[in-house]
Amino acid sequence: HSRNRRAGILIGKGVTPEEAVRQVGTVEGYVCTKNAWELSKRMGIEMPITEQLAKVLFEGEPAANAIKNLMGRPSKNETETTFLS
Repeated sequence: HSRNRRAGILIGKGVTPEEAVRQVGTVEGYVCTKNAWELSKRMGIEMPITEQLAKVLFEGEPAANAIKNLMGRPSKNETETTFLS
């Protein structure tokens, strides 16, 4: 019953992200996604899920395309060796 979930359901039904946020009120994940996406670009860190969420929320990308983009990525080892050394 979270606000993030309610906003996501509305967006999934075709409501624009802006309208979903207006209807639900404070949606922490909306602002957090934008900030995390911008930070990842500045730091050069690949965050594919955050990137696709940001494209849906802020660039008008259809959610179905975002899912296809994520599921169609080539598999690879995603362990960050920088943090494990």
